[in-house]
Amino acid sequence: MARPARIEFPGAFYHVTSRGNDKKNIFSSNLDRARFLDFLQIGHDRYGAIIHVYCLMGNHFHLLLETPQGNLSKIMHFINCSYSMYFNATHERYGHFLQGRYKAILIEAESYIQSLSRYVHLNPVRAGLVSLPESYPWSSYREYLGLRKAPDWLRIEFLLSSFGEMPEQARSRYAEFVGTSTLQTVDDPFINMRCSFILGSDNFVERYKKLSEGLSEGSGLDLTPSFPNFNRRGEQA
Repeated sequence: MARPARIEFPGAFYHVTSRGNDKKNIFSSNLDRARFLDFLQIGHDRYGAIIHVYCLMGNHFHLLLETPQGNLSKIMHFINCSYSMYFNATHERYGHFLQGRYKAILIEAESYIQSLSRYVHLNPVRAGLVSLPESYPWSSYREYLGLRKAPDWLRIEFLLSSFGEMPEQARSRYAEFVGTSTLQTVDDPFINMRCSFILGSDNFVERYKKLSEGLSEGSGLDLTPSFPNFNRRGEQA
């Protein structure tokens, strides 16, 4: 079966995950987690990656990222390969480290970034690691609450702006949006996913459905020039 095609264009948003091979842990220590964040920084500096949300779990990680240069494959190849080489060398291990290639879902950010960010930030609670998401140090939730300064590669303003114009008001509303939720009341944001790798409105899905089908069939066509130039709100520039 052919693998789903990657849809890459400037300004695209993705929910990206990678898991350890055979579901094994990919983080053995806080030093490993800190090193992974270093690679996110380099990915930002070198390839222009913008991370909006992150969460590092035991055997996998979640990223909500934006690609101003339309280069998701380059970004994730660098991050995953660099971290795999670091981990194998540090822990003296050999063989496959990650379970296949990363999974990337193209998302309509304006419609889904709120629910996806809540889903990602609640992962440690869902896994039973903590009772409150702000108690988990290896996600971006503390930056969103203002409990920790956001690094250059983490862009919190875009999501917070959807909760209010004033920073403190936006933080408070976002904290209420995430913190007052229970795992039973939070809807699965992926329930509306289409074509296995697109999450968005009907118009958004139709915009890229033909393109994704053409790529997955291996048409061989160079479709890069036909990508529209969208701004961060999904509107054609």
